[in-house]
Amino acid sequence: MALASHRRFDYSAITDRPQFEWPGGARLAVYVAVNCEHFPYDDGPPGLGYTPDMDQPNTYNWGWREYGNRVGGFRIAETLERSGIRPTLLLNTETYDHAPELLDAFRELDADFVAHGRTNAVQPNQQDETDERQTIDEVYRTIERLEGIPPRGWMSPGANPSRVTEDLLADRGFDYTLDWPIDDQPVWLSTRGGPLLSVPYPHEANDLPAFVHHHGTADEFERTIIDSFEELKDNSAEQSVVLAISIHTFLTGQPYRLRRFRAALEHMTASADGVWFTTAGDIAGHFRSVMPPK
Repeated sequence: MALASHRRFDYSAITDRPQFEWPGGARLAVYVAVNCEHFPYDDGPPGLGYTPDMDQPNTYNWGWREYGNRVGGFRIAETLERSGIRPTLLLNTETYDHAPELLDAFRELDADFVAHGRTNAVQPNQQDETDERQTIDEVYRTIERLEGIPPRGWMSPGANPSRVTEDLLADRGFDYTLDWPIDDQPVWLSTRGGPLLSVPYPHEANDLPAFVHHHGTADEFERTIIDSFEELKDNSAEQSVVLAISIHTFLTGQPYRLRRFRAALEHMTASADGVWFTTAGDIAGHFRSVMPPK
């Protein structure tokens, strides 16, 4: 008996795929995703953190995350501006009201706004289909109204999509999702509303699992980024690939981590031959143009 399947895509070995290039003949595409999140105070489970078992109000854990909205996010924006890398902003839309100055800072960098739910305290896999559809629609309309253009991409809060998230995204007009850390190239997903693209998103080069779950150090995260960059750059001689780097304002925005992250960016931008520094949305757009769904 076959194992249960998601039925979103077929298995495909990376060694057996057609060739393509990124713009300008580049073979490695690199983007930096900045998670900009807001959480309710004194409501719901304490969630992840250095003090996950404290009762509400969990002021210490809420404050740890809030540091990113008050300080860390601005420092990250300054660092990305200095590096010349346009950010991909994974946005909880509750941040519009809570920390508008922070969004202004990323808007000045022409950030690519990706829908990341209303708040990371509510995850799609905790909702029924009606509530999830309503949340996706509300997030879509909020970003469209405040940015002047609708979001093209989606990342589920908590990286925790439901069984129907991809169907609802396609129904609402999204082009791609970042919920599937399955490949070094984009992958077309099947939905009841037509094809939806999965753009590579990292579990390893991602500060949340690196620092919170795996208890890594800032030096180790710097090494993770640099070694991933160098290895994928070597791999790209054979096939065009993507390096996605994910950071959170309250994690990499901490001073000692930011210094090491900045060093990793400096390493990559100093070795930019054959590299396209871009956004998740532009990766999706280019891939769709050269490798459309069948």
